[in-house]
Amino acid sequence: MILPKNAALLSLAALTLLAPWASFAPAAAAQSAAVAPASMPRVASVDPRFQSYNVEMVEVTGGRFWKPYASRSEAAAKTPSANQPVGMDPNLYEYRPPIDLSNARLRKLAAALGPAYLRVSGTWANTTFFQNSDDPAPATPPQGFNGVLTRKQWKGVVDFSHAANAEIVTSFSVSAGARDAAGVWTPAQAREFLAYTKSVGGRIAAAEYMNEPNFAAMGGAPKGYDAAAYGRDVQVFRAFVKQEAPDMIFLGPGAAGEGTQLVPASMHMLSSADLLTATGPVFDAISFHFYGGVSSRCAMLGPASTAAPAAALSEEWLARPDHVQAFYADLRDRFEPGKQLWNTETAQAACGGDRWASTFLDSFRYLNQLGVLARRGVQVNMHNTLAASDYGLLDEKTYEPRPNYWAALLWHRLMGTTVLDAGASPAPSLHLYAHCLAGHPGGVALLAINVADKAQSLTVPASERYTLTAKELETKVVDLNGAELKLGANDALPELKGTSTHPGPLTLPPTSITFLAIAKAGNAACN
Repeated sequence: MILPKNAALLSLAALTLLAPWASFAPAAAAQSAAVAPASMPRVASVDPRFQSYNVEMVEVTGGRFWKPYASRSEAAAKTPSANQPVGMDPNLYEYRPPIDLSNARLRKLAAALGPAYLRVSGTWANTTFFQNSDDPAPATPPQGFNGVLTRKQWKGVVDFSHAANAEIVTSFSVSAGARDAAGVWTPAQAREFLAYTKSVGGRIAAAEYMNEPNFAAMGGAPKGYDAAAYGRDVQVFRAFVKQEAPDMIFLGPGAAGEGTQLVPASMHMLSSADLLTATGPVFDAISFHFYGGVSSRCAMLGPASTAAPAAALSEEWLARPDHVQAFYADLRDRFEPGKQLWNTETAQAACGGDRWASTFLDSFRYLNQLGVLARRGVQVNMHNTLAASDYGLLDEKTYEPRPNYWAALLWHRLMGTTVLDAGASPAPSLHLYAHCLAGHPGGVALLAINVADKAQSLTVPASERYTLTAKELETKVVDLNGAELKLGANDALPELKGTSTHPGPLTLPPTSITFLAIAKAGNAACN
């Protein structure tokens, strides 16, 4: 079990008992520290589509994805499906039919986060055959593939991307069926896929050659696939892209599990350093996947890899994005200096997320990670997933928003693309981030994440306050300024109205998240 460093965070139960303190009346708090938004310097900028999301390829085609903890729909599976990561317990997965990307609620809620990137990839994409005809998918995929993507399904992705103002990011098939007799990757499938996308008005904005090449064996690559084979295939892929899609951003390598103890040393994993050595400087941007741990579904990887609820507010857990970003930034500087960093897949924990991934408890990690990575200049952060398994922003059956969706919506509404230095925090348990206020020249948006079990105070200028709290931390019900956030009639989004605050000390409730919109900050970096 990962233990919190701060003795005040002894258990989730203790935090839950303190939740009723989360009111906005004056409370006993530490001496107030002042922030100076007018003089906060610019430290970075991010892509306008910084906050983005994934819809896994297996969701589009239908297939066995991470089984939600609450599901009881299937009896125990005895044998693994061909279309699942190699070597994994089949009982960790559950079949779901293709996602209905025409669903009005799903489109409305996704559009509210736009502009964004929509990444359709994942482990299953590595072995998916694109059927370039209008026929239904066959019962059995062609030899060398484990799944089938139809024209109709991909047209649904293109239409959804337009409706949600979300540019498409993807990866390509790399399994045996996509190779010649010598085992070298061929662009035949990719060429048909790109041509069809263009024919229906779509565009691939960016792509990785394959999903997580450092887990090549688990991901469906040929037996014995190594860094040299990856480097050889990437050269073929790059030449193809330069001819067929010269405007597409070539991302890579898109590895996972490095920079933190995500997998045990005994688990065979190719290193990004070896992959980048094999490819040479070919990528337009360096992509990586970040998970702070694995969910209890993958507890077989060892206790050091898992994440307990009691650690969710610990400084060690919240610092993991810093460590992983630093790891990949070092690789970037060594192999592809000057290139952007993109985090193309991330969530509370790999393997579908833990039970608490869908609760308010994870919103502290979610927003803190956005703040950390933006401050470090990471251009894009793609949450996995929009609406599948326990780490989805939306419930996969009802598309009801979960707490992280509301957190994402507030970030989208308030945090602009220019990142500022918020200055030193008055306490380690108070995390401060600042951006230029979206849509307000000279304005500043301040994010204050109080992970302590006591109120804290900041002295701030006149502002509009948006404070997220919950009566319990492991709940899917979250309040904004004391009122529950929920959809209205015809799935109308709530107004997300701030509360005006006067200049001076502002009390931040225990275990709360507060955005402050300071429209008249007068910050020259935000003009």
